[in-house]
Amino acid sequence: MPDDNVIVGPGDDAGVYLLYADTALVETVDVITPVVDDPFTFGAISVTNSLSDIYAMGGTPLTAMAILGFPSCDYGPEVIKEILHGAVKKLGEAEVVLIGGHSIEDQELKFGLSVTGVIKKDRILRTQGAVPGDILIITKPLGIGILTTALKGRKISEDELKEVIELMLTLNDRASKSALDANAHAMTDITGFGLLGHAYNMVKDSAVDFNLSFDSIPILPRVMDMIDSGIAPEGAYNNLKFLKEKVSFPERFSEENQLVLTDPQTSGGLLISIPEESLIIFEKGSIPFYVIGKVEKGKGRIKVS
Repeated sequence: MPDDNVIVGPGDDAGVYLLYADTALVETVDVITPVVDDPFTFGAISVTNSLSDIYAMGGTPLTAMAILGFPSCDYGPEVIKEILHGAVKKLGEAEVVLIGGHSIEDQELKFGLSVTGVIKKDRILRTQGAVPGDILIITKPLGIGILTTALKGRKISEDELKEVIELMLTLNDRASKSALDANAHAMTDITGFGLLGHAYNMVKDSAVDFNLSFDSIPILPRVMDMIDSGIAPEGAYNNLKFLKEKVSFPERFSEENQLVLTDPQTSGGLLISIPEESLIIFEKGSIPFYVIGKVEKGKGRIKVS
């Protein structure tokens, strides 16, 4: 049954439900499997990843419910405690309160959160809404999925992944605030569908195209080496297959380059469409950002140049 208080329903990064005249609830849920070996770090990364959808809407997370699935024969209480310790510490950094949760027997270890926050009715940033003339920025480099896949394949050590782990542990709260201050027209976070998949969600069935400059897109060190050695997550290939007819690549644009752009990111950065004159907000701030393209009139396609 339709409810007029539902401002944003399924299909965006999070749902939004009007609570008072100008204040709404923003809610999401996300669960991931381990991307690092250390359970404490995994718990903290999972929290950062789960909170990201709230920040991607321009909201402020307040409370969380933990969701845990694990095979009890493989993981004892000490591992579970460490995951929860890591989660609680990261929630404390974000000023979010854990108020409960649920665990189930599962064949694979999984952990995540259901998160509730608040958002101003007139400050909601949706996935769609980019305007021709906007510039596109991202706030974290690409390649997280490829490098964590390399870790699972023992092609790289966890010590060599320190930069990647720090990225996955970096909250998107300050980037979200900067987007709001810059009067962003649209925003999403880059996670399982990769840069191109989430960019496509921003333009599909719209009257705009995204023109992305490959040379301007930041890529983490060693990512291309890993792809050259045959290391890429299955999700990157699946994303690329889905997007083949929706993205225009330059002639002789290698599959390796395409896979970087479709690489699934765990706790990736934000993809933001802002007026060009608002770039000064990011330039004056302290968060990393990268201008990767422009918004043009079009028919809902992605162009890579």
